[in-house]
This record gives sequence, structure tokens and C-alpha cells, in this order.
Amino acid sequence: MRSNDRIKTTHVGSLPRSAKLLGMINDLEASKPVDRAVFRAQARSEIEAAIENQMNAGLDSIGDGEMPRLGFSIYAKDRLSGFGGFSDRGTVTDFVKFPKYAELMAARAGVDTITESATTWKMPQCIDTVVYDDTQAREEMDLFADALSTKNAQVEQTFVTAATPGIVSTTLFRSPDHPAYSNDEEYVFALAEELRKEYELIVSRGHMLQLDAPDLGLERQIMYLDRSENEFLERVALHIEALNRALVNIPPEKTRLHLCWGNWEGPHCDDIDLKPLLPHIYKANVGGLSLACANPRHAHEIDLFRSLPPPQDWLLYPGCIDVTYNYLEHEGVVAKRILEFVEVIGDRERVVASTDCGFSTFAGYVMVAEDVAWAKLKALADGASLASKQLWG
Repeated sequence: MRSNDRIKTTHVGSLPRSAKLLGMINDLEASKPVDRAVFRAQARSEIEAAIENQMNAGLDSIGDGEMPRLGFSIYAKDRLSGFGGFSDRGTVTDFVKFPKYAELMAARAGVDTITESATTWKMPQCIDTVVYDDTQAREEMDLFADALSTKNAQVEQTFVTAATPGIVSTTLFRSPDHPAYSNDEEYVFALAEELRKEYELIVSRGHMLQLDAPDLGLERQIMYLDRSENEFLERVALHIEALNRALVNIPPEKTRLHLCWGNWEGPHCDDIDLKPLLPHIYKANVGGLSLACANPRHAHEIDLFRSLPPPQDWLLYPGCIDVTYNYLEHEGVVAKRILEFVEVIGDRERVVASTDCGFSTFAGYVMVAEDVAWAKLKALADGASLASKQLWG
């Protein structure tokens, strides 16, 4: 989806869900009885609404909003067997270094401590050999296909997101008490082999495959906070190698990789810089990089692409909209961000304007009001149009 006559637009994946659908998702997670036919009908209805809202906003590449999923990565536990128990993932350092910030976030969430809010769902560990079942993936894509047909969607591209082996391995830990895999390397490569089935299914249905990999940034301040940067970069290299194995049968131009440092409104004081990551990320066999660029912690890193340019055949999907606050970006601000990125890259055709991350990466985890979220996507398209006039006349 090169921007050969104007700047094209997309977003990162998750979109707002209704209280009704969220209630069903929560009931399913709590093992309460839910009529699957009713759940599918509700998910289908909300995918239709999301399609219409994305088209009304003027986006060129649209998704299903991850409507039926519990979360962008933790959905994997429901499609992979071999899990049980509890993964004590921990939390980010923002809540430790800024206790007043932690109190504020807890008050907003209506809980006593932010840790209580962060453990709404208890994630399992890997305790046995992982095996992928594509039933839910096929159901989700059937719902998407039916909704696209119903809305007679006229868009240039559709995409479906999927978790990378790396983010699954760092979210759903390998239990040391159940030696199905003797080390993390064995585990992440086993995940790659099984998730490969999901990736190939997505592409076979005609969608762009977006690979969500916050593990390449976020895990520096969770799993690797007390270890050296080199140790973390070694883990990043392992995750890229595993991802490439999973993509062995997929043309790079059918994929894009999303990198971020976690999707929350906070100090992000221990985020790793982008500079040491890029040489490793450029080894991924993908066709483009989606990157958080609009937030104030990483916006300056756009200049890195002058000295560390991406592979010539890659598209770049810079985040031009911040998805953690309700300020509505002016179209002029969006256009300015796009033009800066084009100037740094030196090629207007390789830039596709996007968002920093998803609007609801976990079901019920929302920082931007639904109506503001749709307005932000409209601002993205309007800003792209404004930038296009300057770039093409």
C-alpha cells in the first residue's frame, strides 16, 4: 500500500467495544455461561459498526478492531493448548518511581491499588507442549468477512493483527516446574512454529498481517529491568529470529511489524531508546514498521532514521495520533508530523500515517472516549490529506 499519489492511512488494531460485548468477554473469561451464537452476533454487529466508522473517517487500510478478543496478545492463551496456573508478570516501574501517579491511576480505576486493576485477568503459564487450534481465528475472520460484505466496504486494504512469538513468551511465561521446554529459546521457537499457522491463515484470507511486538520495547522495563541492556538486546535478537521462522512462507510485503513501549498514559521513564533496537528490528523479514512516534517520550527519535535508515523495500507507519489522551490532534499537527517523517525518510511513497497503538488493547482498558477515538481517526485522515496537498500538489 505505497502512497504513490497521496499519503495513505491506517491504525494499529484495537478499537472501542460496547459495554454489552465487554460483559460477554468478561463472562467468558470467568467461565460463566455465554451463548456463543449471541456472542458472535454481537461481535459481528460491532465489527460492522467499526468498519463503517473507519470508512467514514477516511482510512485506507482497516481492521476488525479485535472485537472478539480479550486482548491483543493474551487472546493467544485461548487458541493455544498447554497453559495453566498463573504468570506473575509484574508491573512497570512508573508505578514504583511515581507513587502519587500510581494513586491517581488507582483512583481513576476505582480500585485501592493500581496492582489490583492490573490483575483483572490472571494469565496462565506454559506447563505443557503448545499446540495451536485455529477455530477461533477462523471464526473471527469469518465475522470480519461477513461484516465487510454486509457493509460493501470499499477500501484499499484490510488487516488483521496477531501476537508475535516474543510477546506471547513474555506474557505467558514458561513455567520452570513443568519442563515441556528446557529453556526460553525452545519455548519461543515452539510458539513460532504454532503461531505460523495463524499468520498463514490471515494472509490466505487476503489480509495484511500486522505482527504486534511490544516485547521488543516494553520488556526492557519489566522482565529485563535488573539486567543489562545487552542481555535485553540478545533477547530481542532471539525474538526476531523466532518471528522470521514463523514467517518463512509469507511474502514480506504481506506483513508489517508494530513496535511500542506499552500503551498507557504515564512517565515511561524507563523506556529503552529506539537507537539500539533498530539494527535488530531491521533483520525482521517483514514489509514495514509501525512505530509509536506521536507520544512525547519518543517523538524525537524520528531523527534516528537519518543515520539508521530502514531497508529500502520497507514501508514506514509512523504514529501521528496519540491514543492515551483525549486531546484531539489538529489536522495541521498531523500533517506536520507526516511531513517531518517524509523529509527524514526522503521518500513520500514509503510513508503511511497511523496511530501510536490501539485504542483498546485489552477489553475494557480504555483511555480515550469512544467518540473521541473516531474523531482522532478522522483527524488522521484529514491531516494526511493536508500533507498530500503539500507533497503532490
